[in-house]
Amino acid sequence: MRIALGVTYRGTAYNGWQSQPGGVTVQDRLENALSRFAGQGVRTICAGRTDAGVHGMNQVVHFDTALEREPFSWVRGPNTYLPADVAVQWCHRVSDGFHARNSALGRRYAYILRESAVRPALETGLAGWVFRPLDGAAMRAAASLLIGEHDFSAFRSSECQAKSPVKTLREITIERHGAYWRFEFEASAFLHHMVRNLMGCLVAVGAGSQPPQWVGEVLAGRDRRRAAPTFSPDGLYFLGPRYDPAYGLPQSNLAADWLP
Repeated sequence: MRIALGVTYRGTAYNGWQSQPGGVTVQDRLENALSRFAGQGVRTICAGRTDAGVHGMNQVVHFDTALEREPFSWVRGPNTYLPADVAVQWCHRVSDGFHARNSALGRRYAYILRESAVRPALETGLAGWVFRPLDGAAMRAAASLLIGEHDFSAFRSSECQAKSPVKTLREITIERHGAYWRFEFEASAFLHHMVRNLMGCLVAVGAGSQPPQWVGEVLAGRDRRRAAPTFSPDGLYFLGPRYDPAYGLPQSNLAADWLP
């Protein structure tokens, strides 16, 4: 049978999602816990790989197993073996046609940014930081130039393995909550470092270093060297994928409940 799980994690201590020889990744921790619970090796496929330091609110994975267990057992059992900063939140049996990555209709990220004159301490690793006041209207004007289907080569890491740089960016919302800014991005898919590179440019506009139309020029130029430096991963959260409701997968509300 094919099993889908929803996983949350704090990415601060990990070298990203994808398994590596050193074993210090979220995938390594999850698969170790699943294998110990199942008494056999378990390999997972995720909805979207995250970078080192990036957090997951509703990472979705699937795996195949012949082991018969109640869904709640696939939550509580692996959680017994997982570290405190990684936890399975839900389990759902899915059809063999479901694929955590290929079945996703879109993906969502949020970036939490603290604006303060002095470097914060409690939010270290959990929120980005900017000491200059930001102009929300200017950032929204710049963001509007990014919406739609575009070649996002200017916002793509040199290590990106995606077959095409063309993606559809469906929505960017920018809201302020006290000292915090919350940026949300939804797209068909994202390139490696794409959200962090977009954040670098939006913050440059918000701080007055560049005018809003500069972002459109960077996009059209398709040259990574013309964009701002890659922004910190600290405040980046993978909110999760979107699937056809017919799959019946739970929708996480953790982002609404916990993030600013």
